[in-house]
Amino acid sequence: MRPVQVPGAAEIETDPLGIEASQERGEFPYWLVLMLLIIGLFAYLTFFDPTYVGARRAILPGLGITIRATLIAFVIALVIGLIAGLGRIARNSVVRTLATTYVEFIRGVPMLVLIFAVALVIVPLLADALGFSNRLPQEVRAIIALALIYGGYIAEVFRAGVESVHPGQLEASRSLGMPHSSAMRHVVIPQAVRNVLPALGNDFISMLKDSSLLSVLGVTEITQQARIFASSTFQFREGFLVLTFLYLTMTLVLSLLVAWLGRRLKRG
Repeated sequence: MRPVQVPGAAEIETDPLGIEASQERGEFPYWLVLMLLIIGLFAYLTFFDPTYVGARRAILPGLGITIRATLIAFVIALVIGLIAGLGRIARNSVVRTLATTYVEFIRGVPMLVLIFAVALVIVPLLADALGFSNRLPQEVRAIIALALIYGGYIAEVFRAGVESVHPGQLEASRSLGMPHSSAMRHVVIPQAVRNVLPALGNDFISMLKDSSLLSVLGVTEITQQARIFASSTFQFREGFLVLTFLYLTMTLVLSLLVAWLGRRLKRG
């Protein structure tokens, strides 16, 4: 079961790479230098070593699919997560029960199983029920699966973000005559979103890495491209080293951005 990432505002991770903590201790982030050296070595092999040319040319076309699928799925997951997160703290017991059931179901089933279940069972059933064609592209099914899965995780992030806002904010808004819905929309939710931005950034990084699981559906993202290349040429070292380089570069850059954002938010 995947752990909840944001238990409260005080526990939101704003320095996931430990750079600020290292600076406070007077330590130099040697690990970052080592990581950059590793990435530099991988980059040299990927772009300049003749034995890796074939792997690079085979895998890079899938990079656009990886990024596109992750971005679209994350935007959809944000909407689902916000709705479910607000549902988790709704005063209506029916809404609260439905939202909690969705979140606990998502958290209680392995991601790979959910991807198969959503893409191969739930999406076709919904397509038939709504009268749509059941021949949806695998990429579309994969995006829907990833969005529904991460919607459950992001719901807990938003729930914790709303609960991290001091109750006095809502009470003060209500005392000024604002309806509960308006107070939530204009006062509480903007503060909650600001509080959870680093956590949402971490979820985006996790989704980017988990997009590799879409290869089981035949989506030709970079992991699937690496598998096809390696199995057809038996160049497993070249194929998966290039794949590792791509993921490592993307996640490190994004982690640095999340760490920078966390420091900015912490300083106000």
